[in-house]
Amino acid sequence: MEEVLFISRVKTRTLLLLLSIWFMWVVICSGGNASASLNSSSSSSSLKPNAITIGALFTLNSVIGRAARPALEAAIDDVNSDPNVLNGVKLKLLLRDTNCSGFVGTMEALQLMDSDIVVAIGPQSSGIAHVISHVVNELHVPLLSFGATDPTLSSLQYPYFLRTTHSDYFQMYAVADVVDYYGWREVIAIFVDDDYGRSGISVLGDALAKKRAKISYKAAFGPGDPKNKINDLLVEVNLMESRVYVVHVNPDTGLNIFSAAKALNMMGSGYVWIATDWLPSHLDSMGTVDPDTMNILQGVVALRHYTPDTNLKRSFMSKWNKLKYKDSPGPSGLNAYALYAYDSVWLAAHALDGFLNEGGNLSFSDDPNLHDTNGSMLHLTSLRVFNGGQQLLETLLRMNFTGLSGQIQFNPDKHLVHPAYDVLNVGGTGIRRIGYWSNHSHLSTVPPESLYTKPPNISTSSQHLYSVIWPGETTATPRGWVFPNNGKPLQIAVPNRVGYKEFVSKDNSPLGVKGYCIDVFEAAISLLPYAVPHTYMLFGDGRRNPSYNELVNQVAQNKYDAAVGDITIVMNRTKIVDFTQPYMESGLVVIVPVKEKRSNPWAFLKPFTKEMWFVTGAFFLFVGAVVWILEHRINHEFRGPPSQQLITIFWFSFSTMFFSHRENTVSTLGRLVLIIWLFVVLIINSSYTASLTSILTVQQLTSGIQGIDSLISSSEPIGIQDGSFALNYLVDELNVAESRIVKLKDPGAYLRALELGPKRGGVAAIVDEQPYIELFLSITNCMYRIVGQEFTKSGWGFVSTSNFFFFLL
Repeated sequence: MEEVLFISRVKTRTLLLLLSIWFMWVVICSGGNASASLNSSSSSSSLKPNAITIGALFTLNSVIGRAARPALEAAIDDVNSDPNVLNGVKLKLLLRDTNCSGFVGTMEALQLMDSDIVVAIGPQSSGIAHVISHVVNELHVPLLSFGATDPTLSSLQYPYFLRTTHSDYFQMYAVADVVDYYGWREVIAIFVDDDYGRSGISVLGDALAKKRAKISYKAAFGPGDPKNKINDLLVEVNLMESRVYVVHVNPDTGLNIFSAAKALNMMGSGYVWIATDWLPSHLDSMGTVDPDTMNILQGVVALRHYTPDTNLKRSFMSKWNKLKYKDSPGPSGLNAYALYAYDSVWLAAHALDGFLNEGGNLSFSDDPNLHDTNGSMLHLTSLRVFNGGQQLLETLLRMNFTGLSGQIQFNPDKHLVHPAYDVLNVGGTGIRRIGYWSNHSHLSTVPPESLYTKPPNISTSSQHLYSVIWPGETTATPRGWVFPNNGKPLQIAVPNRVGYKEFVSKDNSPLGVKGYCIDVFEAAISLLPYAVPHTYMLFGDGRRNPSYNELVNQVAQNKYDAAVGDITIVMNRTKIVDFTQPYMESGLVVIVPVKEKRSNPWAFLKPFTKEMWFVTGAFFLFVGAVVWILEHRINHEFRGPPSQQLITIFWFSFSTMFFSHRENTVSTLGRLVLIIWLFVVLIINSSYTASLTSILTVQQLTSGIQGIDSLISSSEPIGIQDGSFALNYLVDELNVAESRIVKLKDPGAYLRALELGPKRGGVAAIVDEQPYIELFLSITNCMYRIVGQEFTKSGWGFVSTSNFFFFLL
């Protein structure tokens, strides 16, 4: 029995010992796993992973997708075969198809993130990129997009979005430079109504505004609109005056625009078509373009992402035809987006290599903001945050290497450096390059990389492109506009003046207006080689002169197409409207009253003062006495009785005034004195004659005003023409008190105000433009005159809001 108890105790102790050992082993293992887990999630791992998975999502069956997929897979192979990158860590690619759908794209993005990827590449759609950017922001996964060009994606709202192509911001400024280069001032934008289209055209409007041009009409159509809606849209824009069309659509459906335009005879002479990079991308991906497609694109100008012609690029293009990932062999499918997609993989590889070398850890943690609700099948909690996302993003932004598309480096705004485009012209059976655009020097015929080492030069004289073959097979630059086919004539405002109607006024003739300004305008447009339908619209109530500043504002607000009249070109007006070249010089002058002073019998004494008369007489006697002293000893004509000699002195002195002295001088000194005296007499005679003539013939001013300076320094009232810019000039520029200004509406008011004068409620002077003053002086019988100099330099011109037909005058 005791043996049994002993054996039982031994078994119990052995069992307890075994349980203790097992428990300790569990604790040790658990502690080791916990420590390993802690090290893997919060500190750097000493071991690199065997493979890293990156994701890619875009529409596989699209112009961009068919080029991007083989490029991405080729890049993965090249990275994995390069021992200098990732040091043996394999890069894997996980593809997802967005199928051109925002909803499908979002679902595919969530599934992609569920696979714990560390970098996402794509999408090509700007609309889908907006949605996915919110997902990657939450999960801290950098998103490298090779095709989403929407400028609004570059905002601070999407810190994890990096564009590995160039933003449409730069492309739209390139389009604006092309428009400005050819002198067009209005364009019609045809675009797809989505994030990509709307944002691009919005930037184009801003870029054109800086060139004093504008989008006259925005013709938008839906992404899925049928051809008949596109046809109706083109019929509508064809009725408008602008013939410059900027087409910003998707590459998969963009050719429908030109097919419809060809059917509507909108690809002929006089039309201008500018396509953004979607068109070259489509044509490049086709390899050999069929003749029918080229036929509908003749004369189109297009932009294409510029990629330098490097050995690296040529090597890749030679391999492209043999890539095993392509749907079909040959050169088809390759476009600029394939190069950007290839570089995106290498950018991710270089960044991951640097990330791991810096001790970065590829670990994930649960997102506390994501919760599965009861009964939900979405499993949102499976989406985990990439812990090293911020560090990897910073590494990506520091990258600087040369890829197939050029230099891969980001500026502080997260844009790739050196944005540039080819400027292309479709003609014949192919496409030819007519120049380049770069953000450094804008338009040039020299490759952009050769300009980066020189100072930027965007002056007008430095902008160059080769000749273009425009629609209709013409090399003459199209005018860019026609008169609308809807029969609406131009509405031209004309000031309804009260005074000086010789320049412009209301009339009962068929034109409805008359005057010098109207004659100049009608003569000018009659020289044009085409008709200019127009209607004159009177501006003003006819009771007082209209405000010319208000007239210009009405034109600027497009209430009138133009304005014709005596409209002065001044600085503040040129900021909001365009003027023709001046057809009449004009400047402000001052006129004052004059009076004719009546002469009297003693007027001949007024040229000299009393003192001058006394000194002159004394000198006559003195010179006579000097000559007598020098001559009477040796000249018998100066001898005789004292009375005779005294008479001789007086006679000789005063007869020199008229150079009629009869006595001869024989002494040398006497002749010298006489010569000097005769010269003095000549000066005295001339001065006297001029002064007396002035007194007897010239009218005298009734005030002390000698010009604009003396007028400003006085406190007397100043008259101006009602509606004239002289009011703003005197008050704002010359600091004349507005209380001194008196507005006068016609020449009759001028006369009354000047006749009354400042003391009886009139004015001391009138400030007005020279053409009005010259007309006024011609009817006032020399009662007034201009004093001082013309103190402004300007002219009269015709007004429009854009580069209308006025600039052809």
